[in-house]
Amino acid sequence: MTGLPRLKDSYDFVILGGGHAGLQAAVKAALLRRTAAVIDRGPKYSRSYYAPKMANIPGFPEGISGHELLDRQLAAARGLGDWIDLFSPGVALGAERADDGFRASFDWLRQRLVARGRALVLALGVVDRIPEVGGKIDPIFPWANQAIVDFCILCDGHDLAGRSVGVIGHDAFAARTVLDVLAFAPSSVELLTHGRPLLDGADETERGQLAGELAQRRVPIVPAEIVGFDEIREHRFGVRFADGSHRSYDRGFSALGWYERHAAVPRSLGAAFDADGYVLTDDDSRVLSAGDGRPIPGLYCAGDLAHGWNQIPEAWAAAERAVIHAWADFL
Repeated sequence: MTGLPRLKDSYDFVILGGGHAGLQAAVKAALLRRTAAVIDRGPKYSRSYYAPKMANIPGFPEGISGHELLDRQLAAARGLGDWIDLFSPGVALGAERADDGFRASFDWLRQRLVARGRALVLALGVVDRIPEVGGKIDPIFPWANQAIVDFCILCDGHDLAGRSVGVIGHDAFAARTVLDVLAFAPSSVELLTHGRPLLDGADETERGQLAGELAQRRVPIVPAEIVGFDEIREHRFGVRFADGSHRSYDRGFSALGWYERHAAVPRSLGAAFDADGYVLTDDDSRVLSAGDGRPIPGLYCAGDLAHGWNQIPEAWAAAERAVIHAWADFL
């Protein structure tokens, strides 16, 4: 692909999101000789972009950074430029059904454009909630970028063995995360509630159960508000608190859940969601209707936005299933 893409009148696939799932969908479409338009905000919006090392990617026994993996997927997509138009940085604004498929509006290079496609793949991903310190989310970024703070137990839990861990969070999700971390045999775990009430929002039954498990496992609870971080030169997660105290850990872990699940577009198209806010799909990655539970023709979802485990190989598989089904049974 050379120069800037030119929007075609229509595509076989319009893909919203250019992370691991969206790029895999585009490449698979091109290999099947189908055209695809990818609307992508840019690599830095992918959850894995800042991951220094991922150990569960096939073909990389020494691990690979999220940034490098995205670069390789982008190179593959650009190498198929006769079939793939990549609009990046582009911001998806919305989508609607049309007589010939779907219309997706987006902003790109100060233009408001509409991509038309016979099939639509939602690969918008989700956004982690970042701990706020002094009303800002950026104080923790240097520690996260150096893998001193983790966000995904399935991605990084294996690397916590024998380490002291400070888990940031206060609700039931945070308590369950602490219990999950313990399964990886850390040297110690503490729950930092950042000035929030422990198990806030949990019902009485859940609160009692989780409080009992934390007490049984003798997990220390640190209730003070966090005011800053330090010890990055020592490659440690140092935490300063409003009461003047300081604690130091080998690793930090953010257990605050999701900030954004990008539900607006699938909801506008009639998608069904599970109890946790993920889009429901069938075994072919077809989005299920909130009305009758049946697949919505031509609408697919892959990656972290879809119901399932938030893992890159899972995203790739869902993207492959979506495009193969559309190629074989829909287009």
